[in-house]
Amino acid sequence: MTTLDKSGKLKDLLENGLYYEYTKAADPIGSGAIAKIPFAEFGRELHETGGTRIIPLDISKTLSCEGPATSPALCANFVRILAEEALSTNFNATSQLFYVIHGSGYTEFDGVDIPWKTGDFVVLPMGKDTRHFAHDNSVFYLVHDEPLLRYLGVKASIPRFKPTLYTSEDSLRELDKVRKEADAANRSRISVLLANKELDQTLTVTHTLWAMLGVLPKDAIQLPHRHQSVALDLILDCEPGCYTLVGTRISAKGKIIDATRINWKPYSAFITPPGYWHAHYNESSSEAHLIPMQDAGLQTYLRTLDIKFVLPNGETSAP
Repeated sequence: MTTLDKSGKLKDLLENGLYYEYTKAADPIGSGAIAKIPFAEFGRELHETGGTRIIPLDISKTLSCEGPATSPALCANFVRILAEEALSTNFNATSQLFYVIHGSGYTEFDGVDIPWKTGDFVVLPMGKDTRHFAHDNSVFYLVHDEPLLRYLGVKASIPRFKPTLYTSEDSLRELDKVRKEADAANRSRISVLLANKELDQTLTVTHTLWAMLGVLPKDAIQLPHRHQSVALDLILDCEPGCYTLVGTRISAKGKIIDATRINWKPYSAFITPPGYWHAHYNESSSEAHLIPMQDAGLQTYLRTLDIKFVLPNGETSAP
């Protein structure tokens, strides 16, 4: 039998221990012990006016976690920097990625000046003092994984990749190549994935993040699909008539049941929860572009991404 030692240390070791009957704790989401990730939209009005600042897209209260956070693992932000001004950041993150919505300038990171302009992607490793300078009024969309590290109680200390620039010219050229390939019309989506040659297992832009630049042609439908990563979707250019349907179930014919509709708005963002079926529609007269960012680098490494697409016959399949 265990006995209490004189200092009372054994009591300290025992006092936080709990036991649950299996069915009471096997599904914390279903029981409500942990919050589901909700739908949420963040409009362009958040970044169109005002001074130089970071604008976190924060739902941490809903998630019952320390904020700011846009998902349990990621924090998305709009960043606005006025002409000839600078903004300093230092996230405790292993990865940060930003897409320049408009403007131009450069970023000082670890002794390197990284130039950027409208349409460029910049990817940075572990958190260090970072300083962004704008030549003219600039806005970018920035996602980092500080919420994941905050939950784990760790400090980023080892860079897993080098700072990397993906220029607008390069990414649009690669997207155009994909668009012109003979079987593009038969693919589940027309897009390019950003990747880093140092990550040859996950084939992702960082070891935690996944990023895609995609085009949705006019009168096109991207068939329903789902994955276990959270999608933080940034809409670029679109006309009225572009939207996403989201729901938890699909019919035998591959249609989303009781779907929620999210209308696309230029330079706005929304959350697609993990495990939800979603389909993109373009009923306008112009093509539209979008950039989903996800924690799918981590999910891929853990072998838990489990992405599935609905086929035209209603069956589901991996990509």
